[in-house]
Amino acid sequence: MARENLTRYLWIIDTIRAYGSISREEMSRLWERSALSNGRPMARRTFYNDRASIESIFGITIQCNSATYEYYIESTNEHQTNAMNWLLNSASIGNVISGTQEIGHKIFLEEAPSSHENLPIIVEALKQNCPVTFTYQSYSRINPSRDNQLEPYFLKFFKQRWYITGRNVKSNTLRTYALERMSEITMVNAPFNVPEDFNAEDYIRHSYGIIFDEGSVKNVAIRTDSRQAKYLRSVPLHHSQRETLHDSYSVFYYQLKITPDFLQELLSYGPKITVLNPPELRAMIITSLQESLNNYKDFPEAKMPHDQ
Repeated sequence: MARENLTRYLWIIDTIRAYGSISREEMSRLWERSALSNGRPMARRTFYNDRASIESIFGITIQCNSATYEYYIESTNEHQTNAMNWLLNSASIGNVISGTQEIGHKIFLEEAPSSHENLPIIVEALKQNCPVTFTYQSYSRINPSRDNQLEPYFLKFFKQRWYITGRNVKSNTLRTYALERMSEITMVNAPFNVPEDFNAEDYIRHSYGIIFDEGSVKNVAIRTDSRQAKYLRSVPLHHSQRETLHDSYSVFYYQLKITPDFLQELLSYGPKITVLNPPELRAMIITSLQESLNNYKDFPEAKMPHDQ
């Protein structure tokens, strides 16, 4: 896809979202005045072609009100809106970064495991409801497991990694796999049906990360100082997050499963948070912190090896 086309798609989407509804003529005038147009208006055919491309690429439908001849973005549910916003933000950032070669030495990005080679085939399998076979290198095993077959149900992006969840055909259980640890992926041309009683949003609703099948839902309460509370307000830990304000601290409440990835997230905040409830989560935090302290008692400071 040409970079100028992507730039125009994003401009059209952002403009319609900003105005709510807008005529093609007004959009053309705004485009002509923008720094992206080189002073040229947007041709009618270009706009109509872009509408089709935007729907194909982003899944965003631009409708026309036959009474006012104004264009608007067809409303979607909350999950679709969140996915659309994520795609737009990612595309916008990528579009900006791609044109900054001359200041590349001034831009630092977080390194993440590569899964871009596997993502297209997984997405295609999701579209066609087809299984995939693959080899998988688990962190808990020395040798990779081969000839895995999965009926993919949904993708999730978490902590800079893509994960695919679906039914492992051999074990007949729901399993989650990290895309960067999958290899030799092949799509099987034998469409399957996702069970009618399975709903992906319900399945992940009470999970923090990518562990969905452990534990029961608990009412969790954590206390934070006023500064840390600002971070949690801007980027909530979970969609169930609620807050009560106090003079010098806040208490955040959640309804979710106590899973290893959630426990690890809480531990990463150190003394900035205190778990108030439930008692078993408090005990898990205390035990983990005590084990960490014991490590410093059992293993004295070691000298660093000299560079060769």
